[in-house]
Amino acid sequence: MAVSNNITAILNFIALMCSIPIISSGIWIAAKPDSECIHWLRWPLVFIGIAFLLVTLTGFVGAYWKKEGLLGVYLVCMFILIVLLLVLLVLAFVVTRPNGAYDVPGMGFREYRLEGFSSWLRDHVTGSDSWGKIRACLADAQICPKLIDKYISPADFFAAHLSPIESGCCKPPMICGFQYSNPTTWIGPSNVAASPDCAIWNNDPRLLCYNCNSCKAGLLGNLRHEWRRVNIILIITVVVLIWVYLIACSAYRNAQTEELFRRYKQGWT
Repeated sequence: MAVSNNITAILNFIALMCSIPIISSGIWIAAKPDSECIHWLRWPLVFIGIAFLLVTLTGFVGAYWKKEGLLGVYLVCMFILIVLLLVLLVLAFVVTRPNGAYDVPGMGFREYRLEGFSSWLRDHVTGSDSWGKIRACLADAQICPKLIDKYISPADFFAAHLSPIESGCCKPPMICGFQYSNPTTWIGPSNVAASPDCAIWNNDPRLLCYNCNSCKAGLLGNLRHEWRRVNIILIITVVVLIWVYLIACSAYRNAQTEELFRRYKQGWT
């Protein structure tokens, strides 16, 4: 029983370490300007990481002080959290798989089509009910004005590797045919028939292309890029947690069997 508890304590320490990359990934996602504008996407990963931290601490205490009740609670809660993390991982993988990016000839950046992203993301992030607040938040984040100081000449701008939000929200689509003045100021004439976004573009710093489909697509492109990077960390973490959980279950079951056998022997002596 003592050996099994020691094994469980060690495994809980490993699981405790696994909660750190989950929390760190959640904080990294929450700190991004696009995530700041989508409140319901900011904290779920952080909350799951903190829950893992608390549950593993419970299991560590139960194993160290030989509290079988705490170990049982730990195993049940750990199973639920692993399932939740798997659901989040699968959902993130499925909804970020479609990619609306396309290359622009002669440019260092890419542009984005809203139709190229998953319908789930389009409905929950860029729907008419939520886009007004997100648009205002993006304008307040001052993402676009920073480009003016960063890129001085047209050559620098056209060779730049803009982020999806910068490409979609801070300039008109290149197909519109506007002439470059600075990263957030473009002059006509434009080919309005080329895209509905061409008529929406406005040089007003508060408007720019924040109402364009290209801006909505750029936001989804940013989210896709960030969550694809986080998914790599989550996959590794989930594999380690499942491995730890299976061994912990085996150790707990063996400890229970040994305890029953010990009581059985005492009953005969």
